[in-house]
Amino acid sequence: MTCAACATRIERELHAAEGVSAAHVDFAANRASVTYDPDLLSERDLLDRIRGLGYGASPGVLHLEGAEPHWASTTALVATLLLAAASMVVSSVSALRFAGWEWLVGGITAPVVLASGMVFHRPGWRAVRRGHATMDTLVSLGSLVAWGWSAVVTVGGLDGHVYFDTAAVIVAVVLGGRRLEARARRRAGDAIGALVGLSAGTVRLPDGSDVPPSQLAVGMRFLVRPGERIAADGVVTEGHSAVDTSIVTGEPVPREVGPGDEVTGGMLNTHGSLAVEARRVGADGTLAQVVRLVSEALSRKAPIQRLADRVSAVFVPAVVVVAAATLVAWLLVGSAGAAVSPAVAVLIVACPCALGLATPAAFLAGSGRGARMGVIIRGPDALEAARRVDVVALDKTGTVTEGRLEVVATETADEATADELLAMAAALEARSEHPVAAAVIRAASLRGGSGGSSGANGPAEPVARPDDPQPAAASAPTAAGASGTALSATALSVTEFRNLPGFGVQGRLVPVDRTAGAPAPDGTAESGASRPTNALGASTVTVGRRELFDTVPAALESAAGAHLAAGRTLVFVGSDGAAGGFLALADTLKLSSAAAVAAWKGSGREVVLLSGDNRAAAEEAGRQVGADRVLAELTPDGKAAEIERLQAAGRRVAMVGDGVNDAPALAAADVGVAVGAGADVAAEASDLTLVGDDLRLAVDALNLARRTLGTIRGNLFWAFAYNTAAIPLAAVGLLRPEIAAAAMGLSSLFVLGNSLRLNRFAPLRA
Repeated sequence: MTCAACATRIERELHAAEGVSAAHVDFAANRASVTYDPDLLSERDLLDRIRGLGYGASPGVLHLEGAEPHWASTTALVATLLLAAASMVVSSVSALRFAGWEWLVGGITAPVVLASGMVFHRPGWRAVRRGHATMDTLVSLGSLVAWGWSAVVTVGGLDGHVYFDTAAVIVAVVLGGRRLEARARRRAGDAIGALVGLSAGTVRLPDGSDVPPSQLAVGMRFLVRPGERIAADGVVTEGHSAVDTSIVTGEPVPREVGPGDEVTGGMLNTHGSLAVEARRVGADGTLAQVVRLVSEALSRKAPIQRLADRVSAVFVPAVVVVAAATLVAWLLVGSAGAAVSPAVAVLIVACPCALGLATPAAFLAGSGRGARMGVIIRGPDALEAARRVDVVALDKTGTVTEGRLEVVATETADEATADELLAMAAALEARSEHPVAAAVIRAASLRGGSGGSSGANGPAEPVARPDDPQPAAASAPTAAGASGTALSATALSVTEFRNLPGFGVQGRLVPVDRTAGAPAPDGTAESGASRPTNALGASTVTVGRRELFDTVPAALESAAGAHLAAGRTLVFVGSDGAAGGFLALADTLKLSSAAAVAAWKGSGREVVLLSGDNRAAAEEAGRQVGADRVLAELTPDGKAAEIERLQAAGRRVAMVGDGVNDAPALAAADVGVAVGAGADVAAEASDLTLVGDDLRLAVDALNLARRTLGTIRGNLFWAFAYNTAAIPLAAVGLLRPEIAAAAMGLSSLFVLGNSLRLNRFAPLRA
């Protein structure tokens, strides 16, 4: 394909086939996407229809049939440019115009016009025979008319101006411009191709054999050595390393991983060796889904592009009519020689390349930049909606927050330390699979290793979010003494364990002397301890809701009220019906949330937090991130209803959610932004998809969408303005044909260069 008219012609032919429900031909990417009924026609039928129009086509790959080797086409281009330049020199320098110079110029331009120009003549006239015209038709017609008229004048000895050099320069300039255009189009799509190149070439199995990634199956283990890319999504089973996630998620800082951590196919392993169990392979993997989403996006058309397509479909025939009218008008007022130049200039300057490239080139460049950042623009239709967004609605759990509970504070009575309380709770919760249990175990693992503590009745400092794998249920955490030193010789044995559904857990805790392998007889640690641990002595301990305890000290009741007002979940710990303290748990905010909200508010958008959580927790999260309004205790349908209420008030809403329970709201919003790595990346309800959970990426997604649409609009304005101004100038004789050829090529390069500026889009995280 050489212009938008080619793409439109192929698209119309595909649509005409019985059984085809949708067809899109992308001129910038040399790609056709067709949805058809295989019971009515086959893929070969579609390919034959395209080839019947005179174009090359092959399934599933970008391919140009009959293309010469790169060195051959370069050699031919250089020769064409040299011969065209020589003809211009002889024609322009009066001292070189010896008797019969026209014959020399005609001879050196003949290979240019009749041989090099065949890349225009063949497809151009083949299109005419099939009842339509393309850019090739215009270039072929213009160059042949100029050269043919000159040949008639020279051979016939007529008195008239010759345009041999003009014909040669037209062919040379358009060929050179096409080469530059092809390079620019490849650059626009480089980021998309780079995603495919992230796949590992081979996979090393534990037995030392290497297999292709296609042979991996779910559950198989494979090895990743330093400097290798991870072959599939999975979970680390052995080893520690740091993986570079920047290509997949846009995150610039390598992430430390160890046993239990999830990794994504395509990530680069930096220094350590890892053993990984495959969880998603082949087409189910994150990288494959990203490539699929980008490919699907490139097969869609924006409403603004459909206008350009309609114009391109009638533009070339209209230009031929204008050129013929120009020729007739000049013949009526002047000589035949004077009429040739403006008619040829009209044919050349009006080629609609820039118009056809305006939308796909910008979208290709914007999609490529987004893919490198971890933003997938699901289609050009999302761009127009993103431009008008004035309200951003945010889901809370998993979007603004981490989506998992963490111990953020510990309150104790006088007789127990925070570390002792946490150790007792973790020993029992190790037998449970409840999310609260997982949070308690993570906190105990971290606290036992660091040894921090708080005084009685005082809140402990917030517990960081550890990435350590959870301890096995059979082992209880080690307690830490008041001094902050871990009592490594003492662990807690659990007997008489009882699960209290909906309320908590209960069991008898007995300190175990690890050096002797038996419980300490008096409840004290026999090595590594400096004081008795009577609080951890053999007793029945209860961990759970407030209702499980008959007695709660007044100080704890007061502290509990403050934590409940902040929307935190409380887990009380005690024995014999008396509470000795409690743990406060909360879904902690992502570090990026406040910055993202500030960026949206700074751009004049209202930020609304939508949550199914209780009002206190939702309002606390909204206060911390700076949301303008908070709506709590919403069902998924309730979130969608709130989106529709805002739209009914004339607002344009972007919904940002995790793509699971937020699917109704994502679908209802003007722009749906799905936040999620791994399985959530394919949230079908979204317009923009984020490969990662950094909320600042959502800011980047909306900004990039707006920037891409602005680039498309600028391209289309230039393309229309160029043709509107250039055709009249050429028709009245103010634009020579060779200048027209250069202007036509420069217009396409301008559109491509303007589109490539999107590669410099700076994300908020930078």
